[in-house]
Amino acid sequence: MNTLGGDLSISALERELGIGKDTLRIWERRYGFPRPKRDANGERRYPADQVVRLRLVRRLLDQGMRPHQILPLPVEELQAIAAPSEPGAAEAAIHPELLELVKSRDAPAFQHTLRAHLLRQGLERFVLDTVVPLVHAIGQGWASGEVEVFEEHLATEQLYRVLREAVSQVPAGDTRPRVLITTLPGEPHGLGLLLAEAVMRLEGASCMPLGAQTPQSQILAAARAGDSDVVALSFSEYFGLMPMREAIGQL
Repeated sequence: MNTLGGDLSISALERELGIGKDTLRIWERRYGFPRPKRDANGERRYPADQVVRLRLVRRLLDQGMRPHQILPLPVEELQAIAAPSEPGAAEAAIHPELLELVKSRDAPAFQHTLRAHLLRQGLERFVLDTVVPLVHAIGQGWASGEVEVFEEHLATEQLYRVLREAVSQVPAGDTRPRVLITTLPGEPHGLGLLLAEAVMRLEGASCMPLGAQTPQSQILAAARAGDSDVVALSFSEYFGLMPMREAIGQL
């Protein structure tokens, strides 16, 4: 009876999760997990339950936790840590605090506060629970005249700096899906690209970020050259619905 048919080899596990073979072996020796089986040739095979647990480990590592903190934990505890929590009073106070720093034009304090929230929340929650609502609030402030254009530009530049540094720490995926990320000509706003790349890389996607305003012919050429599975385009609300539909149709 073949009891290993549904298990993953160490090479397959490396491709699946983006965790190197040497790292897996070190964890096995140092922390006692993972605990692979051995096939008839003595090769490591990883059961499905360990793959699930390792996927949670990878997600928490991407959020800034250390191997010694999470590798000894059972899957139930890992799931509890990885589960998004309901925002409480502290979370509710994040956005007004940051918005006031934007209006005060205190770039160092704004960047320092962003980094503090990133460290506390991890990259995924920072993007979804802090940056996205903050960008929306800044946009509303600009529309109402409460935020000056130069204040919005200053805040965006600080967000870029903090996010680029954080995204660069996420291991680059080398498995599918392969995602090409850009904007079309006429859409200069690129912060959405960086937010999308952060979340996609945390989920293990292999991303090819081209920046903003890539000519349509070059999007096609890059997608073919990179064997992309997905082309992700970012649009601000000021691009316009009809121009967006026409541009996508042409592409």
